Amino acid sequence: MRSQKWQDLDPGRRRKVIVAGTVQIALAVTAWVDLARRSPERLNGPKRLWALVIAINFVGPIAYFRFGRRRDR
Repeated sequence: MRSQKWQDLDPGRRRKVIVAGTVQIALAVTAWVDLARRSPERLNGPKRLWALVIAINFVGPIAYFRFGRRRDR
């Protein structure tokens, strides 16, 4: 499959790429801010590891929010 250039994409596909990128960046930034404010005792695992995991596309931030934070009880 040949990779396309930005100019080759139709406007609808460009919009989808921009929306997906915006959502991905917003998720990552939100997760990194939460990670920075959260104490290490309230995490499941080391902060450095979670900081790296968050950088993995959509999967990283979602994994952090689901598995990285300890539940307050």
